[in-house]
Amino acid sequence: MKRVSRAVKIRDIQIGGGAPVTVQSMTKTDTTDVDGTIRQIEQMVEAGCEIVRVAVPDDDAAAALKEIRKRTDVPLVADIHFHYKLALKALEAGVDKLRINPGNIGHIDRVREVVRAAEAQNVPIRIGVNGGSLEKDLLKKYGTATPEAMVESGMRHVRILEDLGFGNIIISLKASDVNRMVEAYRLMATKVDYPLHLGVTEAGTPFGGTIKSAIGLGILLHDGIGDTIR
Repeated sequence: MKRVSRAVKIRDIQIGGGAPVTVQSMTKTDTTDVDGTIRQIEQMVEAGCEIVRVAVPDDDAAAALKEIRKRTDVPLVADIHFHYKLALKALEAGVDKLRINPGNIGHIDRVREVVRAAEAQNVPIRIGVNGGSLEKDLLKKYGTATPEAMVESGMRHVRILEDLGFGNIIISLKASDVNRMVEAYRLMATKVDYPLHLGVTEAGTPFGGTIKSAIGLGILLHDGIGDTIR
């Protein structure tokens, strides 16, 4: 039976809430190369991609988002690491979703500023847990990046947002080990009703990566777990 998750809107696309599973991917271009990024987005859309994530590592990339937004109607996700001001600039540029971990951007006032800006624009936040970069205290507690450690990490970020009254959340739990990824998602699915974004990190060579992804995603989708896939 399909897991029932709450509905989250990304531009005009619904994730969860009984909606069909959506397909998304990420550009490999330098985001400041607007023409190249737009070409790649168009190629992805032709291949069936419905949502596109772009890297926002610096101010130049954030500035380029404004032009990219003008030239495509595809739902855009800004991939942010650590710098809360980049999240604010991405929101100003008109992105439709943020990928950012609130526990990584510093003082709660910074998190609150991002949350309020996202809330004002009805933009969801995806919490992205990566088994290869878990918090040191969790690695010490569990010995390694176990499914339980990944879920505990994710729940820390969830609680930060919930404590600020924000519930427009999507969660991903990625690991290069398929079994670990599957068990982490199964465990998380019992704890929250937020939509789950499925993917395998460091999937490897194109052929090997495709096999890993197909196995992991196939198992979870068969279990009724997963609302969007990469």
